[in-house]
Parts: sequence; C-alpha cells; structure tokens
Amino acid sequence: MQRNFVTLTFTHYIIYMILFPEAKINIGLNVTRRREDGYHILQTLFYPINWCDALEILPMSDVNAANCISTNDNKVHWYQTGIIVDCDPELNLCVKAYRLLQDRFPELPAVEMHLEKQIPFGAGLGGGSSDGAHALLMLREMFGLDVTDNELEAIAARMGADCAFFCRCGNQLNTSSNNHKMQAQYCEGIGYELVPHTLSLKGKYIVVVKPPFGVSTREAYSGVHPQLPDVSLDMMLTRPLDEWKDCIYNDFEKSVFPLYPQLDMIKQTLYLRGAIYASMSGSGSALFGIFDQEQPDCATWFDEKYNARGHWALV
Repeated sequence: MQRNFVTLTFTHYIIYMILFPEAKINIGLNVTRRREDGYHILQTLFYPINWCDALEILPMSDVNAANCISTNDNKVHWYQTGIIVDCDPELNLCVKAYRLLQDRFPELPAVEMHLEKQIPFGAGLGGGSSDGAHALLMLREMFGLDVTDNELEAIAARMGADCAFFCRCGNQLNTSSNNHKMQAQYCEGIGYELVPHTLSLKGKYIVVVKPPFGVSTREAYSGVHPQLPDVSLDMMLTRPLDEWKDCIYNDFEKSVFPLYPQLDMIKQTLYLRGAIYASMSGSGSALFGIFDQEQPDCATWFDEKYNARGHWALV
C-alpha cells in the first residue's frame, strides 16, 4: 500500500483527512541499563515498514456532537473496524492524542475518528503508537494548531516511548522540514531520543510474521538482564548486512523465546527460507526476515493461524 493522505478543505480548516499509519521493526535492541524510575535504557534502530492501518478524522457538526456517546465528554465520536481491539475508547492512543491536544487547546473542535485496524497488537510493531502519532499530526494539520514539530514529538512521547518515532517518520504533512521524512531513526534512551540514521534497505524484501498470540511488554522485560554491549549497536549497523546475523541481536529473545518456543521456530524458518537476517521486533511477538528476493509464497510458510506478509523496504 502506498502511504499518502487525502484532504478536502473548507473555510479555515480541513474537513476530511485520511492517513495510513505504518508499522515499524526494530533492527537490533540492546537493553543497556535500568534507571531508578524503572525505565530501561535501550539501543535500537526504528525502521518503518509497509504494514499499515487507516485512520480517518473529520470535524463533527454540533448536532452530531450533542448526540455522541462514544467518549466521556461528547467531543470524540470513535469507531473502529478491522482487527478488534476490545478496550474503552478513552484508552485508544488516537483518542488520547485528541485529549492531549485538547488540554492545550480547550476549544478544539469535536471530531469523528474511524480506525481500520490491520497492524496486529502485542507484536512489537508499534501499530497503536503509530495510530496515536498520526492522530496528532492530522489534528494539527486539520485545525492549524500552533504546535512545532519538536513540541508535537514531546506530546507524542507522553503516549508511549516509540510514538515520537512515528511522529517524526510519519510527518509527511510538513515537507518543508528536512528533519521530518520517512527514514530510520537510531535511539539510545527510553525510546524518544532519536537521531536520523542513513541505513536504507531499498531493494530488500521484508517478511513479517505475527503468531496467533502476543507478548506483553511486562512479560518481556521480566526476564531481561541489562548489560552494556562491548560494541554499540550504532557501530554494528555499519557492518555489511550479511554479517548482522552474528553481531546484531534483540535482547528480548533471550527472555521471550524460552516462554514461547514457537518464536524461535519462526526465526529458524526465516533463515531456512533464505533470510539474510532475522530477528524479533521490539518486545515481540512478531519476527521479521530480510531477503534479497521477493517471497510471494511467504503466507504459506506457516500454519494458517500465523499472519505472514511481505513488503519491499520503504526506505
């Protein structure tokens, strides 16, 4: 799916917008230490992939707003299709994004939000974070909100550690800024300390496999033993792709694979099918493999309960 946006304008604000929030994979993930406040310091590379949700936002008329029952203040009419996320709308990051901007702009107009969910959750692909970050971008654009890019990233970070990445990577609504384009971002911190990275996998084919279960962040961190690597991930990423298998790791695999042996099976299958490099993404449960050639039959490699799909690299 090509990532783009659609808008129609009327008077002083945009009245209709659709964006396609993309997922991400983590190429390497070192848990280096645990802070006193409980947050963990990471070394990781966020890389966008072409597995997308669809998010539509439009302002709501006063009549519709008065009849809205989807949220607790009748300012957001929320509905969701696709993969079912069974939770209170107020817990969804798209609605949270609206609330954070509403705190700063109390007169923020009421909106209708429709999310078509295709990125699986509990997978380490950042789908929910991407949705929330794109909601921030869309609301700023729709209503011409006076919020700088840096301020928007800071707001995004309040929703989750990797939301700032999607705010930056997904910010194609501001093409005048060279700092905001779809590219890899390197992080040394808790998730929002980002530095643009030159890594490009253009011409490579990425297969992502989501098993029929998720891994909670708490579960993944419970077995991790932070340790500073002898060589930083940033340095390892300068090595040729065909050497990554022996030097770039996701620390969560050590704690998660013993709990879910199926994940190790997925990784080995990816290598048997010819992957140059394979790894778990984030804290799981999705894994990905990087290939030289298109793999049109990747959906048949696993049981039908496994969601496997491939895309050419975006950047």
